[in-house]
Amino acid sequence: MSEIRVLIADDEALVRTGFRLLVESAPDLCVVGEAGDGIQAVRQARALRPDVVLMDIRMPIMHGLEATKVILDDGPPPQAARAAGSPRPRILVVTTFDEDEHVFEALRAGASGFVLKDTPPEKLLEAIRVVAAGEALLTPSVTRRLIAEFTRSPRALPPADGLLAGLTDREHEVLQQVAAGLPNAEIAASLHLSVATVKTHVSSLLSKLNSRDRVQLVVIAYETGVTVPGARQARPGSGPPA
Repeated sequence: MSEIRVLIADDEALVRTGFRLLVESAPDLCVVGEAGDGIQAVRQARALRPDVVLMDIRMPIMHGLEATKVILDDGPPPQAARAAGSPRPRILVVTTFDEDEHVFEALRAGASGFVLKDTPPEKLLEAIRVVAAGEALLTPSVTRRLIAEFTRSPRALPPADGLLAGLTDREHEVLQQVAAGLPNAEIAASLHLSVATVKTHVSSLLSKLNSRDRVQLVVIAYETGVTVPGARQARPGSGPPA
């Protein structure tokens, strides 16, 4: 298996050095570059094509959320990128700011994960692997925040918009479970399916809904009314998606 290529974007040199030492301590990860601001992050992402970008939020010149949006807008749409075997970088936002507005802005910008800088080293390395594998690091706490946001400001779209017309009944069920923040193993147990079958359904959902990852699936589920806010939430203590 090839190494996961990581780009580190943070305006503090000491933080970048710490992340580099940590990432390069893992045999399956390697650092391909560093960036001290958002503009550099965009340029490095274009030039180096990393698998994962560790992205700080508050950086000079261009902040991390704007850099995230620019990087993810650069390439072909998600479905075309997957078909070509050249997906765009996954963005893992790493910050000291644990505020709702940053979580939601990061997710809307297209980030695949959101972790704090005081996350234990082994958890950060695992987070990199999770997003590199095409999953989203949608932890139960972030899922609950997302649900609460939709509860406060419902944005359901008319069912007749046709977005979900091509989904099977089983795909609808899996989408509801994904929206609850459940990992594949728990979805499989709930629906009496194998984990491999659940992964196939999730992959089909990503393709049919032209979504980048599970984060976008959650947003679509709530915006289209497939899942009612508060109907079901991920249980505290659940890990990242399998």
